[in-house]
Amino acid sequence: MSNVKAYMGVARVPFLTLPVVLVAAGAAAAAYEGHFNWFHTLLALVGLTVLHIAVNVLNEVSDARSGIDYNTTATPFSGGSKTIPSGAISQKSAFIFGLACASIGLVIGLWFLFRIGTVLLPVIILGGISVLLYSDVLVKVGIGELAAGLGLGGLAVFGTALVQDGTVGTASIAAAIPATFMTFNLLLLNEFPDDKVDEEGGRRHLVIAFGRPTAAMIYAVAALLTPISILIAVVLNHLPVIALAGMLPSLLLVQPLKWAFNDPASEVPIPALASNVQWNLGTNLLLAVALIIASF
Repeated sequence: MSNVKAYMGVARVPFLTLPVVLVAAGAAAAAYEGHFNWFHTLLALVGLTVLHIAVNVLNEVSDARSGIDYNTTATPFSGGSKTIPSGAISQKSAFIFGLACASIGLVIGLWFLFRIGTVLLPVIILGGISVLLYSDVLVKVGIGELAAGLGLGGLAVFGTALVQDGTVGTASIAAAIPATFMTFNLLLLNEFPDDKVDEEGGRRHLVIAFGRPTAAMIYAVAALLTPISILIAVVLNHLPVIALAGMLPSLLLVQPLKWAFNDPASEVPIPALASNVQWNLGTNLLLAVALIIASF
């Protein structure tokens, strides 16, 4: 049981609700457009979940190797799980686990590639880069947030819609845009508590590159663009009117935006970090529900 708990720790199991709502949003968009396949949807969910686990595990290994996770103060949303630093699992075992999950995701991706066609190839390539290079390359050259926003945001929604039957419409693209902004912000806000330790460990994310005030404004812009992108999609008839329900969780942004505008030099309040997660999950979920209702 201790081994199972250790593997669940580096997998960051509490964060694995994100693939569920992303796949739900993509599949619902596809259903609204008139193409839906239950088996492909479930397989996409398995694939995205194991790839998310792979990213989490390889990130834990990288942060243990660099010493970052030995110096951070863990919160429910940042600082790492401390599973490797505690000695519950070795870096080698975690690394093998991460590669095994990535391999399962690759096999599923190749199955879809042969089933759907080369139209899926760019999604697989970009997804693979985001998974394998995130911790040791992308976060050190200032594009970690963008990679996360695409790999565990827009590409996940778009890719889920695409694997239904190889076609996508404007609703799938419209649903992928807010997902990109939200996962971008999900990572960005969680980087503030660890900025100094991350810099010492060789990372160069947006908080380090631009400083806390500017990075907080980037967060605010991406946050506000999320409901705006939904509204624009509805106005342009890319999403049904009921999809406006997806704007409601943006009310949860009050606390993180208050911090971003008023005092970004201070520590991010834990409730603000929690609201950031709830906003992400809630928006994707409500978009999915709205699109399912509109598909009937």
